[in-house]
Amino acid sequence: MAHTRILQARLRLDDPHNCTDVNDTLTVLEALYDALVRRDETAGFAPALATGWEVSAEGRVWLFHLRDGVRFHDGAPLDAGAVIASLTRMARPDMGVTLGAPGVYSQYLTGAAFEAPTPSSVRIVLAEPMADLLDLLVYGYIVAPSVLDNPLARPCGTGPYIFERAGEDFFRARANADHFDGPPSHEGIEWRKITSAEDRLAALENGKAEVANTLPSGVDPAGATAQTYLSPTTIIYLFNAASGPLRDGRIRRALNLALDRAALVDDVLGGAGAPLYGFLSPAHVGYRAEDHPAPRPEEARALLREAGVEGGLTLDVDCPTSLPNEAEALTAAIAAQLAPFGVTLNVKIHEGREAYAHRVRRSEIADLCVFDSSPLSTFRVLCEKIDSRVQGSWWLGYANPAVEKLIDRARVTTGDTAREKIFRECHGLLREDPPWLFVYNNLRRVALRGRHPDWRMRRDGVLDVRRLPRIEGAGDG
Repeated sequence: MAHTRILQARLRLDDPHNCTDVNDTLTVLEALYDALVRRDETAGFAPALATGWEVSAEGRVWLFHLRDGVRFHDGAPLDAGAVIASLTRMARPDMGVTLGAPGVYSQYLTGAAFEAPTPSSVRIVLAEPMADLLDLLVYGYIVAPSVLDNPLARPCGTGPYIFERAGEDFFRARANADHFDGPPSHEGIEWRKITSAEDRLAALENGKAEVANTLPSGVDPAGATAQTYLSPTTIIYLFNAASGPLRDGRIRRALNLALDRAALVDDVLGGAGAPLYGFLSPAHVGYRAEDHPAPRPEEARALLREAGVEGGLTLDVDCPTSLPNEAEALTAAIAAQLAPFGVTLNVKIHEGREAYAHRVRRSEIADLCVFDSSPLSTFRVLCEKIDSRVQGSWWLGYANPAVEKLIDRARVTTGDTAREKIFRECHGLLREDPPWLFVYNNLRRVALRGRHPDWRMRRDGVLDVRRLPRIEGAGDG
């Protein structure tokens, strides 16, 4: 059997009910599993294991109608009981782990009732309304009941590819000819871990692979179709708004107005980025383009003067060595930009990204820290990082009552257009009173061997193998 080879920097089969936004992980999970819904290619959500759904007016009761005739890879039929078993596991407080912090999903699903009105329908009654529940369920992968106690031992879902075998640096799956979307385009897929971007490029050009992700910026591999896409993960600095000088919103805004993001993208990323002027990327619902892009140095100086720190301000910064990998270079570049404003950065470097994330989660940071914001769900970003009433894992003392009123409205507004308008209002308010230092989004490069002018990367930055076009000669070489 020929296996189409996909090269990527990371390769890890994660628990399907942990919380990850890593595109290299999601491409594998979404080959093996389906959820009730999936992201549409352009916007919104499309049917997957559910052919349709209804939601009550306030966003608390959801009814999903399951697709007929679907079977797990072990032959067991998909029914309401199997779906409820997976959703119940997903909702456990020890699941939904991200960077060592569990319970990401349980904060929305605790107290929910999962019911089966019929064998082919599932009702979810939430403890609190959540009009953006689909943003959560898109990661609610349905696992075969036979392996639910330990899905990593032998992955088994309903997805377009069936697990074959795995090693330290590879993962192999074969086509599921009975998938409800029809047989996938490739007989099999083999993911290979190649750490170096240059090595991934060379392997693609030499015919040793069909797909290579996260390539060097600006390259056009010979004999391949390359595409640049925006990573929706925003690179930011979390402000400590609980103590210290950054409790003052004027200083937080001044730092954002002082920053020349385009220069940072050029100097730190070699141009492979898009300046970020708010808490949302252009891929998020509610994003609004900046009318008057920073830098606005005179406004920044006026705010620092008004805050009484124009004569000099020293800020302590926590900086990891990875995620983002350019964190140290970025912090040095920002320090150089802020120096003319009388702002000095005192930087402390931290090894070990997971330990660093735990420090942030425990609010053990100085005045600001390098971090990222990865959920594509606008509602999740607001709840987990910004709402002072929730005080989520990555909340650091920020409070804005006007934004919190909008969050409450969004929670019960089931109309997509009306809810997007609410999120746009949030975007505007959080530019005026920023909780973070907004920096940029990375631009990534991916390439497929051969000519594929109509193929596009999905808007969430995940390589979707079920939409990969046929590639001549796949598995050769």
